Amino acid sequence: MSQPSSPRRPNPPLRPPQPIAIPVVPARAPGQAPRGAAPAAPTVPAQAGVLVALPPLSLYVHLPWCLRKCPYCDFNSHESAPPNAALQTRYRQSLVRDLEAALPQIWGRTVHSVFIGGGTPSLFEPEQVEALLADIRARLRLEPACEITLEANPGTFEAQRFAAYAKAGVTRLSVGVQSFNDRALAALGRVHDGAQALAALQEAAASFETWNLDLMYALPGQALEDLERDLEAALALRPPHLSVYHLTIEPNTRFALQPPPHLPDDDAAYGMLDHIIKRTTAAGLVRYEVSAFSRPGHRCIHNLNYWRFGDYLGIGAGAHSKLSFPDRLVRQVRWREPRAYMEAAEGEQAVSNETLIAVDDRPFEFMLNGLRLIDGVSLRDFYERTGLNAAVLEPALRRAVVEGLLVQDGLHVQPSARGLDFLSDLQALFLPA
Repeated sequence: MSQPSSPRRPNPPLRPPQPIAIPVVPARAPGQAPRGAAPAAPTVPAQAGVLVALPPLSLYVHLPWCLRKCPYCDFNSHESAPPNAALQTRYRQSLVRDLEAALPQIWGRTVHSVFIGGGTPSLFEPEQVEALLADIRARLRLEPACEITLEANPGTFEAQRFAAYAKAGVTRLSVGVQSFNDRALAALGRVHDGAQALAALQEAAASFETWNLDLMYALPGQALEDLERDLEAALALRPPHLSVYHLTIEPNTRFALQPPPHLPDDDAAYGMLDHIIKRTTAAGLVRYEVSAFSRPGHRCIHNLNYWRFGDYLGIGAGAHSKLSFPDRLVRQVRWREPRAYMEAAEGEQAVSNETLIAVDDRPFEFMLNGLRLIDGVSLRDFYERTGLNAAVLEPALRRAVVEGLLVQDGLHVQPSARGLDFLSDLQALFLPA
């Protein structure tokens, strides 16, 4: 699910200017070797772009097939009948070849989370998922408490299927419900109805200690009363984690070509967001990211690593990677079309494109997702994960504080309430000149 921006509120009054002190941030004691790399010099010039530490590493696995392509979806998903056993096996073997070809880039590093996304990963049989996880464990060092998430669709649900995924080694299920309202589900092009969604979530709750429920709001023809009924149904299940997304019209989707009628306006959508925050807070869920709410101990480790500018290796059709090395940061993309990907992976050429993250782009790359976190980000993490002294942020930070978008406390910065309302404006301050 994409991370859409929120609608905008009228501008509140600006806060008075506040002084900002941007210290030089030492990542560790002089002479201490970085994790997973050769020893570095004790100090790093302000704009050297040389890393003194490698961030946590996650693994993303993309399973690209869906029963139906949703009209709002801009992910790399391909409408298809459920892949048969032979195709599932071939694709899994391609994933393994892709992973093996990538291993020299991540030698010695521990993987802290695995996320199997799509597409609709729950189209794959539990036996295939179990075999895939065994393949991964045989080739990577996973943290003992490694979070392993699988995305699931209620339209692929059958009795005991989710329990079988838990037995296969999945530790966290993310169920894309979007709504319990049959009319809204039809407008979104979903393949399930409200009753199927409820049955799937009940089994998820019975099979997993940690699981996520996805909802959407500002749907075609949706009123506040409709949203309340969706929230009531969702919260009655006491989900450990809830993701709530504003429906946005993304380029290169069917909704972009033919927008749905009767979408709520910005004021109505903001009223819905306020209602969501009020209801989730009362239910004991804490908002820790713009679209994510959880109970204590149930935050999504994998997504937190994205938001904190961690590393991730992506394997599978169209998967993206971001990998750090002491002297460079690299982004990769795999071939998008499933059969082209399998052929390329079998020839150990799964990567279709690789680019360097320029030093000048790193402040924006770091802040783009970090400022989505309600608690904000650490300037020490900025130093470690970009190789840049936090002083390079001073002009943007100063302006953000003056405009009331950001609050700074020493080495910690976080979006203000106004900054969350105008998140796109706040993020844009960190774009390179």
